[in-house]
Amino acid sequence: MHIDTLLNARWIIPVEPESVTYEHHSLAIDNGRIIDLLPTVEALQKYQVESIENLEHHTLLPGLINSHSHAAMTLLRGIADDLHLMDWLTHHIWPLEQKWVGEAFVRDGVDLAIAEMIRGGTTCFNDMYFFPEIAAQQAIHHGIRAGIGLILIDFPSAWADNSDHYLEKGLSLHDQLRHEALISTVFAPHAPYTVGDAPLKKIRTFADKLELPIHMHVHETRHEVEQAVTQSGKRPLQRLHELALLDPSFMAVHMTQLTGAEISLLAETGAHIIHCPESNLKLASGFCPVARCLDAGINVALGTDGAASNNDLDMLGEMRTAALLGKAVADNASAIPAMKALQMATINGAKALGISHETGSLSLGKAADVIAIDLSPLETQPLYCPVSQIVYAASRQQVTDVWVAGKRLLNQRRLTTLDSAELIDKIKDWQRRLTQ
Repeated sequence: MHIDTLLNARWIIPVEPESVTYEHHSLAIDNGRIIDLLPTVEALQKYQVESIENLEHHTLLPGLINSHSHAAMTLLRGIADDLHLMDWLTHHIWPLEQKWVGEAFVRDGVDLAIAEMIRGGTTCFNDMYFFPEIAAQQAIHHGIRAGIGLILIDFPSAWADNSDHYLEKGLSLHDQLRHEALISTVFAPHAPYTVGDAPLKKIRTFADKLELPIHMHVHETRHEVEQAVTQSGKRPLQRLHELALLDPSFMAVHMTQLTGAEISLLAETGAHIIHCPESNLKLASGFCPVARCLDAGINVALGTDGAASNNDLDMLGEMRTAALLGKAVADNASAIPAMKALQMATINGAKALGISHETGSLSLGKAADVIAIDLSPLETQPLYCPVSQIVYAASRQQVTDVWVAGKRLLNQRRLTTLDSAELIDKIKDWQRRLTQ
């Protein structure tokens, strides 16, 4: 049988089924999809192959899914560090965005983010930012999978004038992108404190009609919750529940302020949590009780947030932080084991985005979104358990190769769809402008 690609690896971690690691196995890929996973000896006898890759010291696993990002904000990385969230936003980030955000800013910032994410093993990102059509355009051009947030806020920006205008432009963009294989669209109302009831009700109606997920910052800080209670007598999650937003289509980002009753509510409604541990730590926003949420049956995925508040888009690092922080918050060393952290960075993200039929695990029939991590360096020796080594010891510099839908985006650490030198020159120019 003739096929396009055979990836022969020392280990393969498919994520589904859980806690399975195959040794000396191969992935057979044809027309961008996984058609077989079998011992390498058998694969070499069964298939006639156009391209064979021998990855003798590598683990193959599903591409990582960054379930919450503001990709273009890579241009603001490090520009206003070590501040509280509202100080950081109101006195630094929002003024810079008001002055500079436009198509060129988003295009170059997204390109930088895509380059960084591919080099770190991320094959899909879920974005929330202005000019989402530019983010979609760049994702398609560079071959990465993306959830494009149809952003909505109540106040004007360079992209739209008011909530109705945001919604109108978002719906038009959804219509334009609906046949793009690598792109899904997601309603992205910014936060409860920036979006009123009327626009949220409209989003609920359109989300039901178009069967789209909803992606929103919720309970990010204690201040946000206290302010909402002072103004309305309601915690934000209660208000969102009364507006019928909480259901299996809803992704609540951050969720550092949760009561036991709210955890039960999220579990009952089937809503997802997108956990951004490093951003929450850096901004001192609080701690999501991940172990309690997982124990309640809530699907918890991982995101980096923007590089302006992280300050990287490193999903391997995010996995490690999520596992370690989850243990400390739960006061339980067995909370968030390595395989659970890997699931949060892969299949759980795919479930939250509604694309688990397409990606998130190395399952037959799914798109060949695959990454190879070299575990031979001394920093990951001795090697007793590949999953543990990836989560607790490996670095993103050990990601050597990346494929999305069977197309190779990283070849032995070299980007295939982006010119690194040209990109660096553009970013240096932005640095000069942003610091004038």
